[in-house]
Amino acid sequence: MKNIVCDVLIIGGGPSGGVTAITAKQTYPDKQVCVIREQEIQLVPCAIPYIFGPTLGSSEKDIASCAQAKISGVTPLLGRVKKIDIEQKSVQADTCTITYDKLIFATGSVPFVHPTLQSACELEGVFTIPKNKSRIDALKNHLRTHNSVMIVGTGFIGIELAMELAASGKEVTIIGGSTHVLKNAFDTELAVEAEQILSDAGITLRSGEYVDAVIDKKGIAIGATLCSGETVHAEAIILATGYQPNSALAKAAGLKLARYGGIWVDEYMRTANKDIFAVGDCSARRDFITKEPSKVMLASTSASEGRVAGSSLYGIKYLKGFTGTIAIFSTLIGQKAFSSAGVTEAEAALAGLDTVTGSFEGFNRHPSTIPDAVKQMVKLVAMRHGGRIIGGQIIGGQETGEMINIIGLMIESKLTIYSLLSLQVATQPMLTAAPTSYPIVMAAAIVANKIEKG
Repeated sequence: MKNIVCDVLIIGGGPSGGVTAITAKQTYPDKQVCVIREQEIQLVPCAIPYIFGPTLGSSEKDIASCAQAKISGVTPLLGRVKKIDIEQKSVQADTCTITYDKLIFATGSVPFVHPTLQSACELEGVFTIPKNKSRIDALKNHLRTHNSVMIVGTGFIGIELAMELAASGKEVTIIGGSTHVLKNAFDTELAVEAEQILSDAGITLRSGEYVDAVIDKKGIAIGATLCSGETVHAEAIILATGYQPNSALAKAAGLKLARYGGIWVDEYMRTANKDIFAVGDCSARRDFITKEPSKVMLASTSASEGRVAGSSLYGIKYLKGFTGTIAIFSTLIGQKAFSSAGVTEAEAALAGLDTVTGSFEGFNRHPSTIPDAVKQMVKLVAMRHGGRIIGGQIIGGQETGEMINIIGLMIESKLTIYSLLSLQVATQPMLTAAPTSYPIVMAAAIVANKIEKG
């Protein structure tokens, strides 16, 4: 077995691990940076739902590129880490032993399954959505010969997966405990538009229902009984019920875990041991606005954490640090884009925040008779006192995915509604909404008017 010595060792080769490695090498070019990962082929996690329909159609089209890491001089290692000795700064893998100076956990997340359904995962026909090519391929192979699919979960993965399966001709039923889909990212008036698209695609949505038990027929799942007592039959059951931090290795090594099981870190992604960091889904997160522990898991957040950690390994280079996740999302449901950043109006109310909201609907082109023009709606959430922007949601064309990044920057920069009133934007008839009625600015004006009126 090989003995390897390196300055910086990163466990995990996903988005957070890759960004951390590249940042570390760029910041400390004289240091040897190694990344050890279990799988030779890594999938792009956010694109996994599109493997199951016409968008990608195959896991072979969802391979993450490692080119940038190779160009940067990062050393890749393949193996499964079995044990970590913090005192000796040693990592034991099944392929090698590695000694390090700085260690970064980037072990990601694993599917979360409610305890009442964990035993059902042993049945033929029951699947989760892991970030693992062989297991994703096993699900896709099963679906080749089975038509009726039950998806448990109404988050982004469940909704995107449902749309792809419906587009490939499958009979799809979604079971969700919440009243509306995407409940943590969108308020009701936006969520219902997503639900209409699902319905128009032929998908059956059962909101406010929980799976009580999976029906077992000689080791094969044939459906499920719901909390209402009703039975729904299906040839495949997919548990898209979220993810949880993959922190078992860190816990075994003696590191402190926070609420929801993530590895405790400070704003520079350091654990209590200043030579050990944690980034990505395996790390504990706090909400940018409420400062409460957060279960949000996003590649964009992971990449930001990786840049902070990678530049802070041998001293704090930037004082900003990482002050929390703003929970910024985008998805495409049918031909309509849905994007969200920060807190929703409903979440703000639950947190006891005194807010004012403003919504504006217009078109993404000007005039609206431009051939590809579609309706575009922006909703902003701001503090009543001072007008600080704490949330925003957009529905519209594909430009929505970039427009939400403007709102995300506003939230992170702690800008107010009044900053938007004088916002200068580049507009062009074929590309954007009109400068006279730019939706983000118009929504801000509505909020400002409400604040002034008390």
